Amino acid sequence: MRRRFIRPLAAALTAGALVTGALAGCSSKNQVPSIGYAVDAAPVSYNGGSALGANGGAAAVFSRVLTGFFYTGPDGQPVADTDFGTAKEVPGEAQTIQYRLNPDGVYSDGAPTSCDDLVLEWAARSGRFPQFDAASTAGYADIERVECQPGSKDATVVFRPDRHFLAWRTLFNAGDLMPAHIAAQAAGIPNVVSVVQSGDRAVLDRLAQFWNTGWNLKPGGIDTKLLPSSGPYRVESFSDSDGLVLVKNDKWWGNAAKTPRIVVWTRANDLAKKIADKAVGVIDIGAGSIKDPNLTGFSIDQVPGRGAEQLVLSTSGLFASADVRRAFAACVPRQALFDKLGHPGFDVKSGQGSGPLNSRTVQADSPYYAAIVGPADKYRAGDVAAAQQGLGKTQNPTVRIGYRKPDDRRAQTVAMIADACKPAGISVVDAGAPDFAPTELGDGKVDAVLGSTAAAPGPAGSLSGIEATAALHGGQGLNFGHYGNGRYDAIADQLAADDNSTNVLNLDSEAENLLWNEMPSIPLFATPRTIAFGEGMDNGIANPTKAGAGWNMDRWVLQR
Repeated sequence: MRRRFIRPLAAALTAGALVTGALAGCSSKNQVPSIGYAVDAAPVSYNGGSALGANGGAAAVFSRVLTGFFYTGPDGQPVADTDFGTAKEVPGEAQTIQYRLNPDGVYSDGAPTSCDDLVLEWAARSGRFPQFDAASTAGYADIERVECQPGSKDATVVFRPDRHFLAWRTLFNAGDLMPAHIAAQAAGIPNVVSVVQSGDRAVLDRLAQFWNTGWNLKPGGIDTKLLPSSGPYRVESFSDSDGLVLVKNDKWWGNAAKTPRIVVWTRANDLAKKIADKAVGVIDIGAGSIKDPNLTGFSIDQVPGRGAEQLVLSTSGLFASADVRRAFAACVPRQALFDKLGHPGFDVKSGQGSGPLNSRTVQADSPYYAAIVGPADKYRAGDVAAAQQGLGKTQNPTVRIGYRKPDDRRAQTVAMIADACKPAGISVVDAGAPDFAPTELGDGKVDAVLGSTAAAPGPAGSLSGIEATAALHGGQGLNFGHYGNGRYDAIADQLAADDNSTNVLNLDSEAENLLWNEMPSIPLFATPRTIAFGEGMDNGIANPTKAGAGWNMDRWVLQR
């Protein structure tokens, strides 16, 4: 297998254009009208801003169905989507962003896109209305108000005078901005804006109930009227037998999708069989998650992802004590796990994927990384004696590790941890299941979740690291272990606003010392991804982030 390095977007698209010309000039191949996309996401909600929607990989499936002002590019960076609208920071005493939606923007059901969509997203994720089950309030909680006339194409977002959010381009993004007119209809109100401005608790409760669950997805049981699209594709159907079918959205005002139909096959399907049956043209899965897949006929990228493979620990039950969490971490063989499972098909000398991951929130290619990861050294090799000593009066504990099956690499991870911890008197049980959800951690059904950033089973991570920070911040939906530390929260909030290198280094150092002492999670390595494109594919560009290979699916052309 060869590793194809991720190229800058402009260069990649140029290369893609050259490939197109070569194909057109040297053969009489025909374009395939439908492309199968195998991705190990577990989409349970259309709403990527909700905790379960974000965790399930909505961004990897719906970024070209629900568009926004930015999308996540191949390097994990936010990239402006001017087809949807424009966003610019304007001078003023308080941080202010002016948003203008494309005048031609209209949902696939005919309703215009409007600033109502921004107001709904802000209300749901601001933290002011806790009845919304938001993935994260990062950035949204710093907004004082969204100035919007119902139905308008213009919005002005004004932040609180005492706050500044550096990563403002991560707000109101693809996969997150939901159709406010659908939520308003469900709640029985004329528009979302007036209700949010009035603060009517009873109506907001109805609005939140729909936002939380009204966009849930169940194969064979979806109502496509609730799922209008603001992108080049729309949802046509969803079933176990036929997959999640996306078709060209004729009301999309930008460049039309190049392939009429995309069939998304997810973890709920037998991806190994779909690949063997040649039902897919694009593959985006955790490296090693499928045992010995037949990838003959594919161009293959083996790359370290922006997601952090990790064990998310409960902070109640067995792991209520940080002493016991540290004792368990002491016997986890992080170096051996990386050596065997952390870099399949690639070997890099520095940065992402070059060794065990020694931070939960700072990525290995950050200039701050090397200076702050000293506290991780004692948890590298697996120390049975330290684990035994750390257990104290907790004798012969059993640790149940949950994850979404089937996943051969994660099954091997659990087995290696079990073997390493057994001499310390710690029993490790594989609690993986096909329908596993990270909420089982809070319910006490498992003691740890094995997954990527924020316990995600599939594509995860971004350059900004918003999801990684939220996964440890008190009160956040992605914080499935219910970890809470006021000092960590204050550090995270300050880092979101401060780009002074000295301050960032000091704050990151303090955070690492705190987190390795309290051990709310155990980072293992950058989650490795296998991203493969069938022969004859044009514009297939690897994106080992939460956006997945499907980030530009509307540009895909497969010729056979």
